[in-house]
Parts: sequence; C-alpha cells; structure tokens
Amino acid sequence: MKKTTEENQFEFRNLGKRIKELRIANGLTQNQVAEALHVTPGYISNVENERTAMSLRVLSYYAKLTGITLDSLVGKVEPEYEETALDNELMEALQSLSTDEKKKILKTIKIWKK
Repeated sequence: MKKTTEENQFEFRNLGKRIKELRIANGLTQNQVAEALHVTPGYISNVENERTAMSLRVLSYYAKLTGITLDSLVGKVEPEYEETALDNELMEALQSLSTDEKKKILKTIKIWKK
C-alpha cells in the first residue's frame, strides 16, 4: 500500500528521534557518531533535535554504523528488501540481550520449527 505524503512527512519529522534512539541503543555518544561520520557533534545534536536534516550520504553511513538498512532507518522498506531489513532488525534486537535471554529465544525458535 502506497503511503500518503502526510505519512511520509510524519516519518521524516520523527527521523531525528529515531536517529537518537538508535545511537543510544548502540551505546554511542554524539561525539563517537560525529567522529565515525566525519561531522561535528553539534551537527549530530541538531539532527537529533530536528533542527537540521542529514544528507543522504550521511544517512547511509549512519545506517551502516548502527547495523540497519537505510530503508529501515527512514521508515520505508521496499518489498524486495523487507526480509533483509527484518533480519537486520532481529540481529539488532538480539545483540542487546543477555546470554540467558538468547538461549531462551533459541529454544523457542526450535519449538516453533517442529
């Protein structure tokens, strides 16, 4: 289903928030992100606070830095990439779990596959 212009604008209005959430989830500081992307920490702060927008080049580097696809970062996943984006999102979620939690999830998956 095609999204309306309003729905796409809503996603982009919340992009700064999404960028900040991903940075925090990955345990990165604004300084670390700025260094990795070859920008200033002030630029990252402005992006996170919706005062400026990242260029497509920087968005693609940020997606790579945080381990997600660019489509997933901006909130639009093309059908042919949906499975890959889902795999990346699962991997991201698993990385933050403890070893015991990972073992429980693996047991659950094995039960589902039976």
